[in-house]
Amino acid sequence: MKVYKALTIAGSDSGGGAGIQADLKTFQELGVYGMSAITAVTAQNTLGVQGVYPLPVDAVTTQMDSIGEDLGVDAVKTGMLFSSEIISAVARKIRHYQWTNLVVDPVMIAKGGATLLEEEALTALVRDLIPLAAIVTPNIPEAATITRMTIENLAQREEAAKAIFQMGAQNVMIKGGHDEQSERVVDLLYDGKQFYYLEGERINTRHTHGTGCTFAAAITAELAKGIPVAEAVKTAKSFIKAAIEDQLGIGSGHGPTNHWAYQNRRRGEMMQ
Repeated sequence: MKVYKALTIAGSDSGGGAGIQADLKTFQELGVYGMSAITAVTAQNTLGVQGVYPLPVDAVTTQMDSIGEDLGVDAVKTGMLFSSEIISAVARKIRHYQWTNLVVDPVMIAKGGATLLEEEALTALVRDLIPLAAIVTPNIPEAATITRMTIENLAQREEAAKAIFQMGAQNVMIKGGHDEQSERVVDLLYDGKQFYYLEGERINTRHTHGTGCTFAAAITAELAKGIPVAEAVKTAKSFIKAAIEDQLGIGSGHGPTNHWAYQNRRRGEMMQ
């Protein structure tokens, strides 16, 4: 039996809703063996981020070496990388091991408003990491920050996608959840030739902590299996929709999504 393997390079979320924890849960639910290289330890819960403690660069790269020299990787996801030094070092290791199927989730701000990516790291993100990406998955504020553009409508979102594609990414997925003027959520996928629009119902809930991490992790898991990007994105959309709808309702603030909802639904469909 072929064992598909995915590596997440990101921060640890003590509350379990985002970061490394969300990624590994998602990999597991989608039948992919998950591995991790932790970039920072965060103290956080549904109310916000209480502390961010970055690891030394060599601690991050040594974790990647441990995986690269033994286990091997079918797909890689990056999340919170925190600093320009970590971003550049991670990019060097990805090139060294010739890892492909890279999903770059440019995590910048937590649900509670805490900044999780230093301003000077943007240059390294654009210069070193985005050119290696099979797909980049920013939300609207992140896309605006990366491109230095104003994004207030779909046409501007398309221009931002083109700009990020020109930075070297093979595909760009700008998520539409932050566009609160629209009654429906419209995610935009651009492959350099064509725009694809994935529409979905806006779910009225505060329990959305870790949605970006989980969505990108689902794409990563599917790419690890050899699924094309467009199909991987559709599965990820279904995965995160189920995770938000079948909410756990835990915590006093922005609660985590339900990572086992997607498979629970599939099992239920099979039994009918």
